[in-house]
Amino acid sequence: MRWTAVAVAALCGAATGLAAPAAQAASPVPPGPSAGQEARDAARFWTAQRMAGARPLDGLRKAPDGGRQSVAAAGRPQGTLFPGTRLVGTFFGSDGPSGTTWHCTGSVIDTKARNIVLTAAHCALSMKGDYVFVPKFVKGASPDRQPYGIFHIQRLFTDPRYVPDKGSSTTKKPVSDLDTTFARVSANQRGQSLQDAVGGGLTFTPAGGYTHKNVTVVGYPSSKHNSAGSAVKCTVPTQQLPGYRQMSMTCGGYYGGVSGSPWITDYKDDAQTGHVIGNLGGYNGGGNDADVDYISYAPAFGDDAANLLAEAVANQTPRTDLPPYKGYQDPLPGGAARWQKAALLTSADYTGDGLGDLFVVWSDGGVTLYAGDGKGGFGAEQRLLKANTTWTHARTLAAGDFTGTGHPGLLVRWSDGETTLYPQVGTSGLGREIQMAAPRSAWTNAVQFAAGQFDGGKGSTDLLVRWSDGRLTLYTGVGAGGFGTGRQLQAANGTWTKAALLTGGTFGTAAGLLVRWTDGSLDTYTGTSAAGLGVRHRLAGPNGLWPHAQALTTGDLTPDHTGDDLAVRWSDGETTLYADTGATSLGTENTLVTPGT
Repeated sequence: MRWTAVAVAALCGAATGLAAPAAQAASPVPPGPSAGQEARDAARFWTAQRMAGARPLDGLRKAPDGGRQSVAAAGRPQGTLFPGTRLVGTFFGSDGPSGTTWHCTGSVIDTKARNIVLTAAHCALSMKGDYVFVPKFVKGASPDRQPYGIFHIQRLFTDPRYVPDKGSSTTKKPVSDLDTTFARVSANQRGQSLQDAVGGGLTFTPAGGYTHKNVTVVGYPSSKHNSAGSAVKCTVPTQQLPGYRQMSMTCGGYYGGVSGSPWITDYKDDAQTGHVIGNLGGYNGGGNDADVDYISYAPAFGDDAANLLAEAVANQTPRTDLPPYKGYQDPLPGGAARWQKAALLTSADYTGDGLGDLFVVWSDGGVTLYAGDGKGGFGAEQRLLKANTTWTHARTLAAGDFTGTGHPGLLVRWSDGETTLYPQVGTSGLGREIQMAAPRSAWTNAVQFAAGQFDGGKGSTDLLVRWSDGRLTLYTGVGAGGFGTGRQLQAANGTWTKAALLTGGTFGTAAGLLVRWTDGSLDTYTGTSAAGLGVRHRLAGPNGLWPHAQALTTGDLTPDHTGDDLAVRWSDGETTLYADTGATSLGTENTLVTPGT
């Protein structure tokens, strides 16, 4: 899913919030004798000894079996303990069984209010008494010797739809996507606002998806695993937690206390800026069912979190009339069990709106169309044909403007070798049918089709055919009158008989092919033309994953309007979009159909 970008400066709409302590003034604390009085009062209670002796309040996540050494031995990334950074801190409260608690992680958010801290909702729900936020906490130092002082929490803003499981502050339900809280704080002991004290803040940034190459997560693990009170950091890639609007990362050392940690895309030690796209939390409080230290989750920031931040910045009265939260919705409806039956895929602009659509032939012969939204998402299913016996005989297909009219059609090769062209496919149906090759012709051996502009973008779409003996033939000038001119690119050979799946697209700057081989290897060929296949690039060597790719197609499905978005249907029904796939690497992975649903 791609979130709508929201400028923080313009946040003002249907914001939500849940007040905890009584609301204070909406504007930043002004200079004067009263500025910082709450922090000075708190500092008299929070001695260095009380901070050092505070007990962890949030759950203790654990290392598997042999502890942290076993994590490293397993080859997983391991977090690094370090002194911390000015934009990230931790919380202390006076509500625990022992009188004081050390609780969760928070980060400074850059806003016009200059007093906003980000953390997790399940952390906020456990804050029952007076709490303070301590940026770049130093264990053993008194409040007045903390690098930036301490900041008393005035008010907490949590989406009222975040309802934890009974007897817990966390949940595994879809509303765990809303596990985000923003807090307003008063000035420190010196009368400084939070942002003035630390010199900046993180920029709230819609996540724009779940897959990111490098995200840094900074948090404060509990004292049980962190006697020095250090912060932990780890920079790793992220992916989607299937079925949730949440990101997932793998890195060891994230024990209890890290809940609320910011997920930063451009982290630098002790920087005064950065972009935050989520906070550690979500499903089960931000970890898997086993509560291991090396699996962490985070809600991916979108409109709900943006509205909540607007609420906190404006210090507005909470709303209670929000619509029920529906949770993550697969961009393609139907669930994995249904998508296991998607036999053939192809893509073209069949709705005429300038955006690529997804065309599906099902194992029962049904034919459907999903209109693309140009952002990696799709509209409701449009049924072109109900289940029938005829289309169960479709064996390969390709989409393209084969007649040069500017409207895409569809080429289909049937089980008996007959090959037909549907030149005017649209939302109203398949249109007229033109026979291109008769039944029991040589086209019975045409195993795979790949369409593309292989003649330099001139005229109608071209067709590359892989035959059962490994031959490759490129046909240019395809039209209603025939296949045009055929040129052999490969003679019969054993290598190309192992091409399991084939699709044409634009990879990099040139038209070409993407091939999934029987051993799971992936290759692209760029610059495919009548002169040859072009330049081969290996995306993946032999592996156990890609043999599970059962159907694939390339299309123009994302905002760059290039035919480089690879849609893959896997053996378990999961369906994935690799947006903006290049000549040498797969694109950003987005889940279209969640596995196991």
